[in-house]
Amino acid sequence: MKLAFLGLGVMGYPMAGHLQAKGHSVAVYNRTTAKAEAWAKQYGGTFSADITGAVAGAEMVMMCVGNDNDLMEVAQIALSAMPSGTILVDHTTASADSARTLAKMAAAKGIGFIDAPVSGGQAGAVNGQLTVMCGGDQAAFDKAKPVIDGYAKACTLLGASGAGQLTKMVNQICIAGLVQALSEGLAFAEKAGLDGNQVLDVISKGAAQSWQMENRGRTMLKREFNFGFAVDWMRKDLGIVLEEARRNGARVPVTALVDQFYGDVQKAGGNRFDTSSLITRL
Repeated sequence: MKLAFLGLGVMGYPMAGHLQAKGHSVAVYNRTTAKAEAWAKQYGGTFSADITGAVAGAEMVMMCVGNDNDLMEVAQIALSAMPSGTILVDHTTASADSARTLAKMAAAKGIGFIDAPVSGGQAGAVNGQLTVMCGGDQAAFDKAKPVIDGYAKACTLLGASGAGQLTKMVNQICIAGLVQALSEGLAFAEKAGLDGNQVLDVISKGAAQSWQMENRGRTMLKREFNFGFAVDWMRKDLGIVLEEARRNGARVPVTALVDQFYGDVQKAGGNRFDTSSLITRL
């Protein structure tokens, strides 16, 4: 297919690369044009200095940008240049309201829209092993899924527009609690004079096992945080969670507390540390 990919951050850059490698014809756009040009040289696709040029002639447009404001700005320009019958897929982690708004804007032009936030971090994007949580129309999803599968190990439609974003919020709630618990457990082990690696070997074979334990436990013990999903990004996501919880009445006391703990990490200069850096404040 002829595709466009808007936003070449740590996630979007390799995701767009997978699409080109799968045989699609991909045109990319990034606010920093030099990065888009570098992508085109690396993967063999094309780049444009503006959004309109990137989406021209595209059958499907993928996006992965920063926050709600970025999303609405970029999406409005893209939708204005996309013809009826095309599909816009948004991989940004944003609010459910933004997804619903964009779905209505797209529908008014006869364009399909899928909100499709991802989980799996930078490594998942590089390895093409992302989990993609989708909201939107079944027909649009059925057309988009074979393309998304180019960088996903799982891609699931969870409901109407906004359902993908709401599911990503659940994902971040669960991660926040798990990382804080793992941080407390490992800090406790250190205070108790135990061998942290040996403890992990044992408890990872039981009910305490988790992805965070398997992939971040040992690096937490070494105080290595120069990879993965940054604290700044997690705070953005948890802000979206807390706002939605205020709206729908959900009680998320642990999430609210862990959000404050991440704020402590930021104040200590850990803005770009991986989310497992919660252990530093203990």
